[in-house]
Amino acid sequence: MSKKKQKIEIKGNEITVVKSDNEDYISITDIAKHKNAEATGLVISHWMSTRYTIEFMGLWEKMHNPDFNVTEFRNIKNESGSNGFILSSKNWINSTNAIGIVAKAGRYGGTYAHKDIAFEFASWISAEFKLFLIKEFQRLKDEELKQLGWDLRRNLTKINYRIHTDAIKENLIPQNLNKQQVSFAYASEADVLNMALFGKTAKQWRDANPDKKGNIRDYSNVTQLVCLANLENLNAVFINDGLPQSERLLKLNQIAISQMKILLADKSIEMLNPKNENADE
Repeated sequence: MSKKKQKIEIKGNEITVVKSDNEDYISITDIAKHKNAEATGLVISHWMSTRYTIEFMGLWEKMHNPDFNVTEFRNIKNESGSNGFILSSKNWINSTNAIGIVAKAGRYGGTYAHKDIAFEFASWISAEFKLFLIKEFQRLKDEELKQLGWDLRRNLTKINYRIHTDAIKENLIPQNLNKQQVSFAYASEADVLNMALFGKTAKQWRDANPDKKGNIRDYSNVTQLVCLANLENLNAVFINDGLPQSERLLKLNQIAISQMKILLADKSIEMLNPKNENADE
């Protein structure tokens, strides 16, 4: 199970969500606290001991787990309902080789269940609690999608930057230059894009922002990153066509002005901006 943990809050209770094999698992120990914070294990055992829960978990395992021990599942199912029957998460996992429920020890220990099963448990706790859980879980997934969109834009600029620098190497850099000269050529071309879009070089930005780490592009919004990706591609084409730097700068600046006007008018692009907290409103 992944060490990366996320938290959602429901009616004053923090619920932990973790990843395992790219699937979301939710702490049912945290959910059980809503019913009895002092005896979460007992709450979970009572829920797991019902015949309906056993049938549901068995069906889920048959659908998702090729190593599920069906024979042991049938034995447990037959025993359910008898006097004194109690099923713990540990017994369920050890007996059936289940994967839908995971018991963890240690500082961040507890019982986790695949989201399908966790939602069923939350329904047993409280219908209202289940609705809040689904809503907050979906909000968490929406935030992940926004961040993914932001990362894709950042990666797009990195990929295009490689195309851009390759074009410089093939067309602008003479043979036998030393490393310092090559670096200077790259920096010079990067500043062509900086000047076209931001109106300043990287050095000018650093001099004006001595307290900030990184570079001007790290502080760009999503609209600027999209425009920058386009400019990088276009500059690579202009370089291949043999246009001098001064002519390319003028062309790129005119294109940047035109594209930024269009992009700023398109409100849908802001959906990719994680800084826009009201993007869904």
